[in-house]
Amino acid sequence: MSAPNAPLAVGYVLKRYPRFSETFVVNEILALEKAGVQVEIFALGPVSETHFQEAISRVRAPVRRIRHQFHDTELYWQLIVQARKALPAFRRLAHLADDHDWVTVGQALILAMKVRAAGLKHLHAHFGTQAATVARLAAAFADIHYSFTAHAKDIYHQYEEPVQLDLKIRDAAFTVTVSDYNLQYLRTHFHADPARSHRIYNGLDLSAFDYQPPVNRPHHVLAVGRLVEKKGFPWLVQAMALLRDQGVDCRCTLVGDGPMRPILQQLIDTHRLHDRVQLAGVRTLPQITALLRESAMLVAPCIISEGGDRDGLPTILVEAMALGTPCVSTRVVGIPELVRDQITGLCVPPKDAAALADAIATLLANPARARQMADAARALVEREYDVHHNTGQLRALFAQSVQTVADHPLSSPERS
Repeated sequence: MSAPNAPLAVGYVLKRYPRFSETFVVNEILALEKAGVQVEIFALGPVSETHFQEAISRVRAPVRRIRHQFHDTELYWQLIVQARKALPAFRRLAHLADDHDWVTVGQALILAMKVRAAGLKHLHAHFGTQAATVARLAAAFADIHYSFTAHAKDIYHQYEEPVQLDLKIRDAAFTVTVSDYNLQYLRTHFHADPARSHRIYNGLDLSAFDYQPPVNRPHHVLAVGRLVEKKGFPWLVQAMALLRDQGVDCRCTLVGDGPMRPILQQLIDTHRLHDRVQLAGVRTLPQITALLRESAMLVAPCIISEGGDRDGLPTILVEAMALGTPCVSTRVVGIPELVRDQITGLCVPPKDAAALADAIATLLANPARARQMADAARALVEREYDVHHNTGQLRALFAQSVQTVADHPLSSPERS
């Protein structure tokens, strides 16, 4: 048990840190730090990004990079010997390593020893894949609790190797996910205990997103995201071709980069949309914010990919609504919880270019209606997507875990 009045301290386990697309992780850590939580970040892989958001510079948490390659068997054996001495629980729970490769076990042992040395009493991972795998083992070996946030791909994608989400949920002190849709799915398909599974929306620091209603904005459509299948951008390009053919005057800027860029460029070429659709590449958050303020709407035409990958609830939608930019999106996973059709935005079926074009045309032709939806959207964001309120729920769960005196769930015979 932690000392009385000691600040809450939590270790965050991430596959990679920082990542340009994971602003929700940075927002969460910044809000926790502002509330007095001491955070230490443990990154399991090397940095692979070429662009970084400004907010990362404001994170005070130290970043501990966990060795991710083990080539020397003698050094690996020394690691095991060291772990046996430093981690009393490892001797009892070493069999937990049986189902994992030696890199995963090695990272878990290093992480567990760092956790013990730092005096941390709780680990939290983002995504139920590698980060949660290592956090689960490390927490067991360090004899502390862990939790994780499940997002989308880690829930729905069909991986070649089993993710064992059911085991991770069972052994976690609690599990968080980012939409009611996800929460119901975890409870139905992975038997998540309702008392230990929680929906906490990814939030924003709304003091950085002052509301400006969409008045007299140019007919400019903005889309933002990685150029990957689940984002559904080909249907937006097709919708822009339909709008041109219908005589609707508008332009589209698509911000982001990724493997689908050549496919999108080919679509633009095929439909002769060079004067209407621009692939703008990667932009910083301030640049994206400026584009949002200048646009008639944000369009997020998300789909479910062939492999089952999908967006849980894109942060860019929350950012657009907070700023006062009307939104058009699709009925995928938790998106309708935010983009409530005809109330806080327009929500159409996925993979339907005609419906997407109709929604865009509707907002362009009805500025008063777009303003009404933008007002309602900002009110919803203030109620349910304030990062300080939402991380308050997370802090309470962390504190409850740290104060728990029961044995670690993996210690009981039936779970080990």
